[in-house]
Formats: sequence, structure tokens, C-alpha cells
Amino acid sequence: MKEKISKQEAIFYSHKMAQLSKALWKAIEKDWQDWIKPFQLNINEHHILWIAYHLKGASISEISKYGVMHVSTAFNFSKKLEARGLLKFSKRENDKRNTYIELTSMGTELLEDTLNNYEPSNNSVLKGVLPMAEVYGKLPEFLDLSALIKEIYGDEYIDILERSLQSIQDEQSIVEEPADLEAYKQKTQPQSS
Repeated sequence: MKEKISKQEAIFYSHKMAQLSKALWKAIEKDWQDWIKPFQLNINEHHILWIAYHLKGASISEISKYGVMHVSTAFNFSKKLEARGLLKFSKRENDKRNTYIELTSMGTELLEDTLNNYEPSNNSVLKGVLPMAEVYGKLPEFLDLSALIKEIYGDEYIDILERSLQSIQDEQSIVEEPADLEAYKQKTQPQSS
């Protein structure tokens, strides 16, 4: 490998990466919003629930780091989830500086309902990789992308990602039945007197 790249090569690579990742994120964002909309969640809220679920509770700092969001964003959206009864905040005896969150039983149920409601056929990114999976016999593994993210965000980010992925593989039983959206809507509607 050559030791230096030209400014033109650097600009070319940066521009290509920016355009491709922005286009990919736009598709992911639309798919994600469409998936969780029936549950009255936005992407940040769903991501926080997901992280807290797979990490079995987490500090706001961990949510921020792993969720790739500002600490104030992680905190503010966590407060909204707490107000809905989906999260609870706590301090630890041995760590009074950090704020920790855990899912309530209602938060766990909601997240599991969203997972059960996931419909692979509605996911444009998944549909986009299926032709490659047919050719190669498996979904792309993102080795280069994982190595790049590890360089940018560090080993801890990749470790947390791997823990959450392992959690998804270990807990296949939560994704068995489709969510009953009508029952969920009735449960979350204010009761009339």
C-alpha cells in the first residue's frame, strides 16, 4: 500500500463515502420510521429502548456513545420515555455521578412488540442486499465498514455492538408472534370516564 494519498484521492474518497452513507442512511431512516410509527416512537426513542434492552440497562453516557447521539439528546429522549412509563432512572451506590436507565416491564413489552412487528419485506435495505445474498449464499458482513467504525469510535463501540448482536441471536424467542397493534393502541389510549 502506498504511504500517502493525494488530496484529490482523499476528496474523491470522502465525497464518495459521504454520498453513499447519506443515501444508505436515508433509506434506513425511512424504513425505521415506518416500522416504529404505529408505536408512537421516534428513531431516537426506539434506539434508546433497544440499547437499554440489549445492555440490560445502561448509563446515559453509554446510550450516547453507542447510540451515536449527543448526551443531551440521550438524556432528553430518555426523560420522555420515562414520562411514558417505559424507562426508569437510577443512580448506583458506587457511582453517583452517572445516571442509569433501565426498561420498565412496559418498556420491555413495547420494545418486544416493535421487534415482533418488524416486517423484513418492508425493509428497502434488506431487499437491496437479497440479490447479493442469493449470489454469495449469505448477507454481506460489512468487514471493511466494521473496521472503519472501529477506527473512528474505538474497540468499546464494536464490543457493545457485538454484545447487542449476540443478545439478538440468543433471544430469538422474543420475535415469534406479530405484535397486536390494535391491542397496543387500546392499551395506550387514555381511558374515557
